Amino acid sequence: MYTRGTMRHLTAAILALLAAQAEWSPTRDESRAKDLAALGRPFDVYQHDAKPEWGYKAPQKDVFVVVHPKADRKNAPLYVVLHSAGHNVMSCVKCTPEVGNHDIYRSPDDFYALYVDCAANRGDWWWGGMHVGDAGLTKKNSGGDLVPAERRVIDTVKWVIKTYAIDPDRVYLCGNSMGGSGTLGIGMRHGDVFSAIKANVPAGIEHVSQRMYFAPQTVPATVKLPDPPVVVDYSAPNDGWSVGHERFVQAMNDRKYPLYFYWGPFGHANNSKVILKVNDLIDSFDWLSVRRNEAYAVFTHASCNSKLPWPDRLKETAPGQVNAFFRWKNVSDAKDKVEMSLFLADLKTSFDIPAEATADVSLRRLQNFQVKPGDSVSWSFGPAKGELQADAEGVLTFPGLKMTARPETLTVRR
Repeated sequence: MYTRGTMRHLTAAILALLAAQAEWSPTRDESRAKDLAALGRPFDVYQHDAKPEWGYKAPQKDVFVVVHPKADRKNAPLYVVLHSAGHNVMSCVKCTPEVGNHDIYRSPDDFYALYVDCAANRGDWWWGGMHVGDAGLTKKNSGGDLVPAERRVIDTVKWVIKTYAIDPDRVYLCGNSMGGSGTLGIGMRHGDVFSAIKANVPAGIEHVSQRMYFAPQTVPATVKLPDPPVVVDYSAPNDGWSVGHERFVQAMNDRKYPLYFYWGPFGHANNSKVILKVNDLIDSFDWLSVRRNEAYAVFTHASCNSKLPWPDRLKETAPGQVNAFFRWKNVSDAKDKVEMSLFLADLKTSFDIPAEATADVSLRRLQNFQVKPGDSVSWSFGPAKGELQADAEGVLTFPGLKMTARPETLTVRR
Protein backbone atom coordinates (compact mmCIF):
# COMPACT_ATOMS: atom_id res chain seq x y z
CA MET A 1 0.00 0.00 0.00
CA TYR A 2 1.28 3.47 -0.90
CA THR A 3 1.84 5.99 1.91
CA ARG A 4 0.53 9.52 1.61
CA GLY A 5 4.07 10.75 1.00
CA THR A 6 4.67 8.18 -1.71
CA MET A 7 1.42 9.16 -3.42
CA ARG A 8 2.50 12.82 -3.37
CA HIS A 9 5.79 11.91 -5.04
CA LEU A 10 4.04 9.78 -7.65
CA THR A 11 1.55 12.54 -8.39
CA ALA A 12 4.35 15.09 -8.71
CA ALA A 13 6.26 12.80 -11.06
CA ILE A 14 3.21 12.24 -13.25
CA LEU A 15 2.46 15.97 -13.38
CA ALA A 16 6.08 16.70 -14.26
CA LEU A 17 5.98 14.15 -17.08
CA LEU A 18 2.73 15.59 -18.44
CA ALA A 19 4.19 19.09 -18.25
CA ALA A 20 7.30 17.97 -20.14
CA GLN A 21 5.11 16.46 -22.84
CA ALA A 22 2.97 19.57 -23.10
CA GLU A 23 6.03 21.83 -23.30
CA TRP A 24 7.49 20.13 -26.39
CA SER A 25 7.56 23.09 -28.71
CA PRO A 26 9.71 23.14 -31.84
CA THR A 27 11.31 26.52 -32.53
CA ARG A 28 11.94 28.21 -35.86
CA ASP A 29 15.49 27.90 -37.13
CA GLU A 30 16.19 31.00 -39.19
CA SER A 31 19.85 30.05 -39.70
CA ARG A 32 18.82 27.18 -41.96
CA ALA A 33 15.96 28.99 -43.68
CA LYS A 34 18.28 30.85 -46.06
CA ASP A 35 19.25 27.50 -47.62
CA LEU A 36 15.71 27.19 -49.01
CA ALA A 37 15.29 30.73 -50.27
CA ALA A 38 14.80 29.57 -53.88
CA LEU A 39 11.99 27.17 -53.02
CA GLY A 40 9.24 29.34 -54.51
CA ARG A 41 6.77 28.71 -51.68
CA PRO A 42 6.52 29.98 -48.11
CA PHE A 43 8.13 27.64 -45.60
CA ASP A 44 9.19 27.28 -41.97
CA VAL A 45 12.25 25.41 -40.68
CA TYR A 46 12.03 24.03 -37.14
CA GLN A 47 14.50 22.55 -34.69
CA HIS A 48 13.52 20.58 -31.61
CA ASP A 49 14.72 18.36 -28.80
CA ALA A 50 13.63 14.77 -28.28
CA LYS A 51 10.73 13.85 -26.03
CA PRO A 52 11.74 11.42 -23.27
CA GLU A 53 8.90 9.06 -24.18
CA TRP A 54 10.32 8.54 -27.67
CA GLY A 55 12.93 6.33 -26.04
CA TYR A 56 16.21 7.68 -27.42
CA LYS A 57 19.20 6.53 -25.38
CA ALA A 58 20.86 9.95 -25.57
CA PRO A 59 19.57 13.52 -26.08
CA GLN A 60 19.41 14.67 -29.69
CA LYS A 61 18.18 17.53 -31.83
CA ASP A 62 16.22 17.18 -35.04
CA VAL A 63 15.00 19.44 -37.86
CA PHE A 64 11.85 19.43 -39.94
CA VAL A 65 10.49 21.72 -42.64
CA VAL A 66 6.89 22.82 -43.23
CA VAL A 67 6.15 24.12 -46.74
CA HIS A 68 2.99 26.23 -47.11
CA PRO A 69 0.46 26.13 -49.95
CA LYS A 70 1.21 28.66 -52.68
CA ALA A 71 -2.01 30.45 -51.76
CA ASP A 72 -3.36 30.63 -48.23
CA ARG A 73 -6.22 28.23 -47.54
CA LYS A 74 -8.00 27.02 -44.45
CA ASN A 75 -8.29 23.38 -43.42
CA ALA A 76 -5.67 22.36 -45.98
CA PRO A 77 -4.47 18.75 -46.48
CA LEU A 78 -0.98 17.67 -45.41
CA TYR A 79 1.60 15.86 -47.56
CA VAL A 80 4.24 14.15 -45.38
CA VAL A 81 7.57 13.11 -46.93
CA LEU A 82 10.22 10.67 -45.68
CA HIS A 83 13.51 11.07 -47.54
CA SER A 84 15.83 8.36 -48.87
CA ALA A 85 19.13 7.26 -47.32
CA GLY A 86 21.00 9.52 -49.74
CA HIS A 87 19.30 12.67 -48.48
CA ASN A 88 18.68 14.73 -45.39
CA VAL A 89 15.68 16.94 -44.82
CA MET A 90 17.22 20.04 -46.45
CA SER A 91 18.48 18.27 -49.58
CA CYS A 92 15.13 16.51 -49.84
CA VAL A 93 13.22 19.80 -49.89
CA LYS A 94 15.69 21.26 -52.40
CA CYS A 95 14.72 18.50 -54.85
CA THR A 96 11.13 19.68 -55.08
CA PRO A 97 11.45 22.58 -57.59
CA GLU A 98 13.18 20.30 -60.12
CA VAL A 99 10.95 17.99 -62.15
CA GLY A 100 12.52 14.56 -62.46
CA ASN A 101 14.44 14.79 -59.19
CA HIS A 102 12.72 12.48 -56.71
CA ASP A 103 9.30 13.55 -57.96
CA ILE A 104 7.42 11.94 -55.09
CA TYR A 105 8.94 14.55 -52.76
CA ARG A 106 6.94 17.32 -54.49
CA SER A 107 3.61 18.16 -52.86
CA PRO A 108 0.60 19.66 -54.67
CA ASP A 109 0.60 23.46 -54.69
CA ASP A 110 -2.53 23.68 -52.55
CA PHE A 111 -1.25 21.35 -49.79
CA TYR A 112 0.90 21.93 -46.76
CA ALA A 113 3.93 19.65 -46.83
CA LEU A 114 5.99 18.28 -43.96
CA TYR A 115 9.56 17.07 -44.49
CA VAL A 116 11.09 15.15 -41.59
CA ASP A 117 14.77 14.31 -41.11
CA CYS A 118 16.48 11.07 -40.11
CA ALA A 119 20.07 11.82 -41.15
CA ALA A 120 21.24 14.10 -38.34
CA ASN A 121 21.69 11.39 -35.71
CA ARG A 122 23.51 8.10 -36.23
CA GLY A 123 21.28 5.01 -36.32
CA ASP A 124 18.06 7.03 -36.49
CA TRP A 125 16.81 5.86 -39.88
CA TRP A 126 13.11 5.26 -40.48
CA TRP A 127 13.55 1.60 -41.21
CA GLY A 128 16.07 0.83 -38.49
CA GLY A 129 18.32 -0.68 -41.16
CA MET A 130 15.91 -3.56 -41.73
CA HIS A 131 16.50 -5.52 -44.90
CA VAL A 132 16.42 -9.20 -45.72
CA GLY A 133 20.17 -9.08 -46.42
CA ASP A 134 21.04 -7.62 -43.01
CA ALA A 135 20.06 -10.24 -40.44
CA GLY A 136 21.64 -8.42 -37.50
CA LEU A 137 19.70 -5.20 -37.91
CA THR A 138 16.53 -7.06 -38.87
CA LYS A 139 16.71 -8.94 -35.58
CA LYS A 140 17.49 -5.76 -33.66
CA ASN A 141 14.52 -3.87 -35.08
CA SER A 142 12.05 -6.74 -35.40
CA GLY A 143 8.70 -7.02 -33.68
CA GLY A 144 5.73 -4.72 -33.39
CA ASP A 145 7.14 -2.11 -31.00
CA LEU A 146 7.82 1.29 -32.53
CA VAL A 147 11.39 2.56 -32.48
CA PRO A 148 12.16 6.16 -31.41
CA ALA A 149 12.33 7.53 -34.97
CA GLU A 150 8.82 6.23 -35.66
CA ARG A 151 7.42 7.85 -32.50
CA ARG A 152 9.14 11.09 -33.45
CA VAL A 153 7.58 11.10 -36.92
CA ILE A 154 4.06 10.52 -35.59
CA ASP A 155 4.35 13.19 -32.88
CA THR A 156 5.77 15.66 -35.39
CA VAL A 157 2.88 15.01 -37.79
CA LYS A 158 0.37 15.53 -34.98
CA TRP A 159 2.08 18.77 -33.91
CA VAL A 160 1.94 20.12 -37.47
CA ILE A 161 -1.72 19.13 -37.85
CA LYS A 162 -2.57 21.12 -34.73
CA THR A 163 -0.25 24.08 -35.30
CA TYR A 164 -1.25 24.68 -38.93
CA ALA A 165 -4.95 23.76 -38.56
CA ILE A 166 -4.61 20.90 -41.05
CA ASP A 167 -7.66 18.88 -42.12
CA PRO A 168 -7.04 15.76 -39.95
CA ASP A 169 -8.93 13.56 -42.41
CA ARG A 170 -6.60 14.43 -45.29
CA VAL A 171 -3.08 13.56 -44.14
CA TYR A 172 -0.91 11.59 -46.58
CA LEU A 173 2.49 9.92 -46.23
CA CYS A 174 5.00 9.13 -48.96
CA GLY A 175 8.66 8.37 -49.48
CA ASN A 176 11.38 7.07 -51.78
CA SER A 177 13.71 4.11 -51.14
CA MET A 178 14.46 4.11 -47.39
CA GLY A 179 11.65 6.65 -47.07
CA GLY A 180 9.43 4.23 -48.98
CA SER A 181 10.25 1.50 -46.46
CA GLY A 182 9.40 3.95 -43.70
CA THR A 183 6.21 4.94 -45.49
CA LEU A 184 5.02 1.33 -45.45
CA GLY A 185 6.29 0.52 -41.96
CA ILE A 186 5.10 3.70 -40.22
CA GLY A 187 2.11 4.48 -42.42
CA MET A 188 0.46 1.06 -42.39
CA ARG A 189 0.56 0.98 -38.59
CA HIS A 190 -1.11 4.40 -38.30
CA GLY A 191 -4.34 4.29 -40.23
CA ASP A 192 -5.73 6.50 -37.47
CA VAL A 193 -3.41 9.28 -38.71
CA PHE A 194 -2.88 8.77 -42.46
CA SER A 195 -5.62 8.65 -45.08
CA ALA A 196 -3.45 7.02 -47.76
CA ILE A 197 0.25 6.34 -48.36
CA LYS A 198 2.47 5.99 -51.44
CA ALA A 199 5.86 4.26 -51.59
CA ASN A 200 8.25 4.83 -54.52
CA VAL A 201 10.64 1.81 -54.81
CA PRO A 202 10.56 1.08 -51.06
CA ALA A 203 13.85 -0.33 -49.80
CA GLY A 204 12.48 -3.54 -48.36
CA ILE A 205 9.26 -4.92 -46.94
CA GLU A 206 10.73 -6.25 -43.68
CA HIS A 207 9.86 -3.09 -41.74
CA VAL A 208 6.15 -3.18 -42.56
CA SER A 209 6.06 -6.98 -42.19
CA GLN A 210 7.34 -6.67 -38.63
CA ARG A 211 5.22 -3.71 -37.51
CA MET A 212 2.02 -5.24 -38.94
CA TYR A 213 2.76 -8.77 -37.66
CA PHE A 214 2.55 -10.30 -41.12
CA ALA A 215 2.90 -14.10 -41.40
CA PRO A 216 4.44 -16.11 -39.93
CA GLN A 217 3.75 -13.72 -37.05
CA THR A 218 0.27 -13.11 -35.65
CA VAL A 219 -1.23 -9.97 -34.18
CA PRO A 220 -1.07 -10.20 -30.35
CA ALA A 221 -4.41 -10.28 -28.58
CA THR A 222 -3.39 -7.12 -26.73
CA VAL A 223 -2.81 -5.14 -29.96
CA LYS A 224 -5.65 -3.43 -31.84
CA LEU A 225 -4.56 -2.31 -35.30
CA PRO A 226 -6.69 0.44 -36.86
CA ASP A 227 -7.91 0.03 -40.43
CA PRO A 228 -4.80 0.87 -42.46
CA PRO A 229 -4.52 3.69 -44.99
CA VAL A 230 -4.99 2.90 -48.65
CA VAL A 231 -1.56 1.79 -49.94
CA VAL A 232 0.10 2.55 -53.28
CA ASP A 233 3.44 0.84 -53.99
CA TYR A 234 5.51 0.81 -57.18
CA SER A 235 8.60 -1.36 -57.27
CA ALA A 236 10.90 -3.02 -59.78
CA PRO A 237 11.85 -6.71 -59.93
CA ASN A 238 15.31 -5.67 -61.22
CA ASP A 239 15.82 -3.59 -58.06
CA GLY A 240 17.55 -5.62 -55.34
CA TRP A 241 15.72 -3.67 -52.65
CA SER A 242 12.37 -5.03 -53.85
CA VAL A 243 13.09 -8.61 -52.79
CA GLY A 244 10.22 -10.25 -50.91
CA HIS A 245 7.39 -8.31 -52.49
CA GLU A 246 5.50 -11.54 -53.14
CA ARG A 247 5.23 -11.93 -49.35
CA PHE A 248 3.98 -8.36 -48.96
CA VAL A 249 1.33 -8.75 -51.66
CA GLN A 250 0.18 -12.07 -50.19
CA ALA A 251 -0.03 -10.60 -46.68
CA MET A 252 -2.07 -7.63 -47.89
CA ASN A 253 -4.43 -10.00 -49.71
CA ASP A 254 -4.76 -12.36 -46.74
CA ARG A 255 -5.42 -9.52 -44.30
CA LYS A 256 -7.91 -7.87 -46.67
CA TYR A 257 -5.86 -4.67 -46.71
CA PRO A 258 -6.10 -2.06 -49.50
CA LEU A 259 -3.29 -2.24 -52.07
CA TYR A 260 -2.62 -0.71 -55.50
CA PHE A 261 0.66 -2.21 -56.70
CA TYR A 262 2.58 -1.51 -59.94
CA TRP A 263 5.90 -2.83 -61.24
CA GLY A 264 8.24 -2.99 -64.20
CA PRO A 265 12.00 -3.08 -64.97
CA PHE A 266 12.66 0.55 -64.02
CA GLY A 267 15.21 -0.24 -61.30
CA HIS A 268 15.59 1.94 -58.23
CA ALA A 269 14.21 4.97 -60.09
CA ASN A 270 12.81 8.18 -58.65
CA ASN A 271 12.06 10.10 -61.89
CA SER A 272 8.34 9.68 -62.57
CA LYS A 273 8.72 10.35 -66.31
CA VAL A 274 11.24 7.52 -66.60
CA ILE A 275 9.04 5.14 -64.60
CA LEU A 276 5.90 6.06 -66.55
CA LYS A 277 7.59 4.97 -69.77
CA VAL A 278 7.79 1.49 -68.25
CA ASN A 279 4.51 1.41 -66.32
CA ASP A 280 2.04 4.22 -67.04
CA LEU A 281 -0.22 3.29 -64.11
CA ILE A 282 1.89 4.56 -61.20
CA ASP A 283 -0.07 7.83 -60.92
CA SER A 284 -3.43 6.49 -62.12
CA PHE A 285 -5.02 6.11 -58.68
CA ASP A 286 -5.95 9.40 -57.01
CA TRP A 287 -4.56 8.55 -53.59
CA LEU A 288 -4.76 12.18 -52.45
CA SER A 289 -8.56 12.09 -52.64
CA VAL A 290 -8.90 9.34 -50.01
CA ARG A 291 -10.35 10.64 -46.73
CA ARG A 292 -9.71 9.14 -43.33
CA ASN A 293 -13.35 9.72 -42.29
CA GLU A 294 -14.86 7.76 -45.19
CA ALA A 295 -15.23 4.05 -45.84
CA TYR A 296 -13.19 2.44 -48.58
CA ALA A 297 -13.32 -0.80 -50.54
CA VAL A 298 -10.60 -3.45 -50.50
CA PHE A 299 -10.20 -5.67 -53.57
CA THR A 300 -8.66 -9.13 -53.16
CA HIS A 301 -8.32 -12.28 -55.29
CA ALA A 302 -8.96 -10.18 -58.40
CA SER A 303 -9.31 -11.93 -61.75
CA CYS A 304 -7.42 -9.22 -63.66
CA ASN A 305 -4.19 -9.07 -61.63
CA SER A 306 -0.91 -9.65 -63.45
CA LYS A 307 1.29 -12.54 -62.43
CA LEU A 308 3.92 -11.38 -59.95
CA PRO A 309 7.54 -11.63 -61.13
CA TRP A 310 8.68 -12.22 -57.54
CA PRO A 311 10.41 -14.34 -56.34
CA ASP A 312 11.86 -16.25 -59.31
CA ARG A 313 11.16 -14.21 -62.47
CA LEU A 314 13.13 -11.08 -61.61
CA LYS A 315 14.34 -10.63 -65.21
CA GLU A 316 10.75 -10.25 -66.41
CA THR A 317 10.50 -7.18 -68.68
CA ALA A 318 6.71 -6.86 -68.89
CA PRO A 319 5.10 -4.34 -66.52
CA GLY A 320 2.32 -5.50 -64.24
CA GLN A 321 -0.28 -4.47 -61.68
CA VAL A 322 -2.44 -5.60 -58.78
CA ASN A 323 -5.89 -4.02 -58.37
CA ALA A 324 -5.01 -1.15 -60.72
CA PHE A 325 -8.41 -0.93 -62.42
CA PHE A 326 -10.80 -1.09 -59.45
CA ARG A 327 -12.45 2.01 -58.01
CA TRP A 328 -15.13 2.81 -55.45
CA LYS A 329 -17.30 5.77 -54.51
CA ASN A 330 -19.15 6.21 -51.24
CA VAL A 331 -22.91 6.63 -51.66
CA SER A 332 -24.14 6.44 -48.06
CA ASP A 333 -22.91 5.24 -44.68
CA ALA A 334 -25.80 5.19 -42.21
CA LYS A 335 -26.42 3.28 -39.00
CA ASP A 336 -28.51 0.57 -40.64
CA LYS A 337 -27.39 0.69 -44.27
CA VAL A 338 -24.23 1.33 -46.25
CA GLU A 339 -24.03 1.82 -50.02
CA MET A 340 -20.87 1.89 -52.11
CA SER A 341 -20.55 2.22 -55.88
CA LEU A 342 -17.98 -0.15 -57.46
CA PHE A 343 -16.63 -0.02 -61.00
CA LEU A 344 -13.63 -0.37 -63.33
CA ALA A 345 -11.77 2.86 -64.04
CA ASP A 346 -11.63 4.46 -67.47
CA LEU A 347 -7.89 4.97 -67.84
CA LYS A 348 -5.57 6.02 -70.66
CA THR A 349 -3.01 3.25 -70.43
CA SER A 350 -1.01 0.77 -72.47
CA PHE A 351 -2.55 -1.98 -70.34
CA ASP A 352 -5.63 -3.83 -71.57
CA ILE A 353 -8.47 -3.01 -69.18
CA PRO A 354 -10.91 -5.92 -69.07
CA ALA A 355 -14.56 -5.42 -69.95
CA GLU A 356 -15.39 -7.08 -66.64
CA ALA A 357 -13.44 -8.39 -63.67
CA THR A 358 -14.26 -10.16 -60.45
CA ALA A 359 -12.85 -9.65 -56.98
CA ASP A 360 -13.74 -10.24 -53.36
CA VAL A 361 -14.67 -6.85 -51.90
CA SER A 362 -14.20 -5.94 -48.23
CA LEU A 363 -15.39 -2.76 -46.55
CA ARG A 364 -13.17 -0.91 -44.09
CA ARG A 365 -13.26 2.39 -42.21
CA LEU A 366 -17.03 2.22 -41.97
CA GLN A 367 -18.15 5.31 -40.06
CA ASN A 368 -21.76 4.82 -39.01
CA PHE A 369 -22.48 1.25 -40.09
CA GLN A 370 -20.65 -0.40 -37.22
CA VAL A 371 -20.19 -4.18 -37.39
CA LYS A 372 -18.94 -6.56 -34.72
CA PRO A 373 -17.38 -9.99 -35.31
CA GLY A 374 -20.09 -12.49 -36.17
CA ASP A 375 -22.76 -9.89 -37.00
CA SER A 376 -25.01 -10.91 -39.90
CA VAL A 377 -25.94 -8.64 -42.80
CA SER A 378 -27.89 -8.92 -46.03
CA TRP A 379 -26.44 -7.51 -49.24
CA SER A 380 -27.16 -6.96 -52.91
CA PHE A 381 -25.00 -6.03 -55.90
CA GLY A 382 -26.87 -5.92 -59.18
CA PRO A 383 -28.53 -9.34 -59.61
CA ALA A 384 -26.35 -10.89 -56.90
CA LYS A 385 -27.51 -10.93 -53.29
CA GLY A 386 -27.08 -12.90 -50.11
CA GLU A 387 -26.34 -12.91 -46.42
CA LEU A 388 -22.99 -13.17 -44.64
CA GLN A 389 -21.30 -12.71 -41.31
CA ALA A 390 -18.50 -10.36 -40.33
CA ASP A 391 -15.18 -12.11 -39.75
CA ALA A 392 -13.24 -12.29 -36.49
CA GLU A 393 -11.99 -8.74 -37.05
CA GLY A 394 -15.48 -7.42 -37.82
CA VAL A 395 -14.76 -7.01 -41.55
CA LEU A 396 -17.43 -7.72 -44.17
CA THR A 397 -16.19 -9.43 -47.36
CA PHE A 398 -18.45 -10.00 -50.36
CA PRO A 399 -17.10 -12.80 -52.57
CA GLY A 400 -16.70 -12.78 -56.33
CA LEU A 401 -18.38 -9.49 -57.22
CA LYS A 402 -18.39 -8.84 -60.97
CA MET A 403 -17.48 -5.26 -61.91
CA THR A 404 -17.55 -3.38 -65.21
CA ALA A 405 -17.04 0.24 -66.29
CA ARG A 406 -20.70 0.82 -65.43
CA PRO A 407 -20.94 1.65 -61.71
CA GLU A 408 -23.00 -0.78 -59.65
CA THR A 409 -24.03 -0.15 -56.04
CA LEU A 410 -23.22 -2.59 -53.28
CA THR A 411 -25.98 -2.23 -50.67
CA VAL A 412 -25.57 -3.72 -47.20
CA ARG A 413 -28.28 -3.82 -44.52
CA ARG A 414 -28.47 -5.19 -41.02
